Amino acid sequence: MDGEIAAILNQEGFVAARGCAFKGENVWLLRTRWSIPTVKINGVDKNPMRWPDGSFSIQGAAAELCVTPQTVFDYLARGMLTGRQLTKGQPWQIELSDEQMSQLRNRVRRTKRSKKEAS
Repeated sequence: MDGEIAAILNQEGFVAARGCAFKGENVWLLRTRWSIPTVKINGVDKNPMRWPDGSFSIQGAAAELCVTPQTVFDYLARGMLTGRQLTKGQPWQIELSDEQMSQLRNRVRRTKRSKKEAS
C-alpha cells in the first residue's frame, strides 16, 4: 500500500520534495507519474464483476444497473452508492442492496424515458 511504502521510505531516511516526509499521496503521485501499477487486491489483472465478499466492482455495478462505469463513478461521488477502496488507485468495492438496485434501475428508466420525450 502507498502509505506503507511511504513509511518505509521515511524510516530509511528518504525525503520527499522540499525536505518533507513521504505520505501515501506522494507515493501514489509518483506511481501514477511513472506508470507503476498498483497491486491487484484479488491477485489477478482483471477485476471480477463481484468480489468474494459480495460487493461489486465498478464494472459489475455498471452491468447490474445497465449504466456506464462513468455513471457508477458519478453515483459514488453524489453519495447515491457507497463503496470503498483499500487506498487511492485500488479497485472499488461497492455495496449494492436489492432495494438500491431497484431504485437506481427505476431512475435510469425514468431518465431514458424523459430524454426520449424531449426529442
